[in-house]
Amino acid sequence: MPENYRNYVVVLNSAMHMLMKFGDIQSAERIFRLNKKKDIITYNAIIKGYVGNEMFERALDLFEQIHLNFDSVTYTVV
Repeated sequence: MPENYRNYVVVLNSAMHMLMKFGDIQSAERIFRLNKKKDIITYNAIIKGYVGNEMFERALDLFEQIHLNFDSVTYTVV
């Protein structure tokens, strides 16, 4: 991903969502780690990606680590 896009949370979240949808989990996780401004949408995207790729244990592990206020989307995804 080009350097100038790395600070745009919306772009990073969209890229993670797309990568997870196509099963490229490693690339999505790399973007997740690079994202310094994670928000609830970031967590929802990666958790939904784990669930969509049948990685339920990883989804629950991450859900338990989040220190943000959950929204209805988070609960629906998990």
